[in-house]
Amino acid sequence: MSAHFTRRSLIRGITAATAVATLATGLAACGGDSDAATTTSDSAGTVTVGRLSNGAAKETTLKVSEVKSISAELPDAIKKSGKLVIGSGTLPSGSPPLGFVGSDQKTLTGSEIDLGRLVAAVLGLKPEVKRFTWENLFVGIDSGKVNVGFSNITDTEERKQKYEFASYRKDDLAFETLKSSKFAFDGDYKTLAGRTVSVGAGTNQERILLEWQKKLKSEGKKLTIKYFQDNNSLYLALNSGKIDAYLGPSPNLAYHATQTAGTPNATRIAGQYSGAGASLQGLIAATAKKDSGLAKPLADAINHLIENGQYAKWLAAWNLSNDALAKSEVNPPGLPLDNS
Repeated sequence: MSAHFTRRSLIRGITAATAVATLATGLAACGGDSDAATTTSDSAGTVTVGRLSNGAAKETTLKVSEVKSISAELPDAIKKSGKLVIGSGTLPSGSPPLGFVGSDQKTLTGSEIDLGRLVAAVLGLKPEVKRFTWENLFVGIDSGKVNVGFSNITDTEERKQKYEFASYRKDDLAFETLKSSKFAFDGDYKTLAGRTVSVGAGTNQERILLEWQKKLKSEGKKLTIKYFQDNNSLYLALNSGKIDAYLGPSPNLAYHATQTAGTPNATRIAGQYSGAGASLQGLIAATAKKDSGLAKPLADAINHLIENGQYAKWLAAWNLSNDALAKSEVNPPGLPLDNS
């Protein structure tokens, strides 16, 4: 993060590593989502994170059991169902290390889903993961098909109009470029003048990038934004010089940069920025429908994991310890409506 960035809320540091979800077969997309029954070999009172991660994580077995004082806070309908339906917006091509198909070519793994499994264990619920495209993840939450999204969702004031949050990880964005490129982002949007940048449609980072594009246009300068359907197309464009950089979640881009090291198309991180703008540390949060009654038990479950050490071990397993927070909060300040 550049010196330009004001860390008004960095005191909210959360050690946010996301716990791995091991799902069963049946991950083919259908109507924008796919269902997979959760199958694990976990013994009672344990959750193993980092399974089948293809080197993205260190497999770690954690002791975690139901905390009845927290599970008692759950809405009656969820207690009666006995399960926590977790949404992952990682179709079609996955998003390592947050959510992707594992080394067995059929099991969904990733840090976000693993945290969902750990939270479900504290709540005494069976985790069931449904996989969607990013846009359809929110449709799933709206319709009640999903109880909670664990999918690198940024806490924003706009989203609070429809959703409630329990924070669990710092949200930093990053620019990825070719290692050979001279492009660098120091926190000042003016650095982007004359550049072509890719970003995911419908994401928080797109909103920030569009705001910068608007400011540059008012100054008579141009920022070109391009969109791609999948990561393969995106990185082909980066490697061929059709785009200068890609703006996305820092964990994803840092992971990809390590995977390309030593190859002809090696990439690097060219700068970072808070997902909540220049004056506020962005936060990633478990996301439920507004007034669902889930935010408090989710935050209490996450805080239990923080206080008892499983949270830090989960983050460490996924190499995300730098994203840690000290405490989960219900509906903390998020990206302002004016993106300032």
